[in-house]
Amino acid sequence: MENKLQATIDIGSHSCILLIAAFEDAPAAAPAESANLEKVETPAEAPANSETPAESSEAPVAPRKILVPKLQKVEVCRLGEDIYEHGKITPERIQELVNIMTKFRMDLHALGADLKAVAMTEAMRKATNPDEVIEAVEKAVWVKPRVITGEEEGKLTYRSVKEWHGEGNVTIDIGGGSTELSNGETTFSIPVGALKMFKAMGPIPGPEYKKFIKETFKDLSFKGMTKKPVYLIGGTGTALAMVFLNSQTFDYKAIEGLEISLADLEAVTTRITNLSKELRAMLPGLGNGRHEVIICGLFWLRSLLEKLRVETFKISTAGLRFGLLYPPEKEPEPKPKKRPAFLKKTDATSETAIPEQVGDGK
Repeated sequence: MENKLQATIDIGSHSCILLIAAFEDAPAAAPAESANLEKVETPAEAPANSETPAESSEAPVAPRKILVPKLQKVEVCRLGEDIYEHGKITPERIQELVNIMTKFRMDLHALGADLKAVAMTEAMRKATNPDEVIEAVEKAVWVKPRVITGEEEGKLTYRSVKEWHGEGNVTIDIGGGSTELSNGETTFSIPVGALKMFKAMGPIPGPEYKKFIKETFKDLSFKGMTKKPVYLIGGTGTALAMVFLNSQTFDYKAIEGLEISLADLEAVTTRITNLSKELRAMLPGLGNGRHEVIICGLFWLRSLLEKLRVETFKISTAGLRFGLLYPPEKEPEPKPKKRPAFLKKTDATSETAIPEQVGDGK
């Protein structure tokens, strides 16, 4: 059936997200557009190609399929807290997770959507009892979840942004327990996230943050990622955009592709930091416990942007949940390794020597 509703569930360290979407025909450059976080409208069309079919001598090309979100729901689960405190997911937290999954299943059945994938990320990568949690979730949604690696998470996130905004970008996905960076060729995961930092440092990082950053970055290489356009994905980015715009409701048109400078980031961070916990929770996008972890997330974002040597970045509402629905891409062929200079010289000598030997034999 054409445009059948498909769904994914992303179970993260801080929150769980249900996405129900459909592939629809769209111009190549048009990103999906949504109206709000709870319900997402169909995308606004991009300008049509100026060349009409009648004017073109080429064979008609099938329209590109774009993933259009129809419904998105976010529920806070904070699995990462259990990992930090116990190293495993407690029975109480598992029950809370099952309750969330049950609500998601009801939405799936109400809309007749086909649940294609359930992915678990950093919290479940670290949990000592993953099988117990996987079994509980499978019973609730009738699909077996899969614990994905950090590298796979980063690749799928990059793919989701590439489908909307093209190639040549770097994606930063700051989650509750980990952060993934990708430029399409190189992808890596850092076991640092907003919730994890909050549990270690409190709501506002202190002097220990400098030591933490130095230790975190000492073995990391950002080669091939610097001075490129950056897209920020995840709850930290969405919350930052809503506070920056002072928008009480999630407005996709205002957020998707929103450009923010380092100076803007600094101003928003200062504004949030100077508020009490109670007032912070009243800011746009900082409900459901986000006000507790947002400052840690913004500190971490600033450090990453400095490493990437950029002055501005953009926000995207794409992410892992979208990447899970796209068909797999072919892995790029590895680039041939450069041969050392002395080997090239040897090869060249051999090539000139061989004809002489053949000639002598005639």
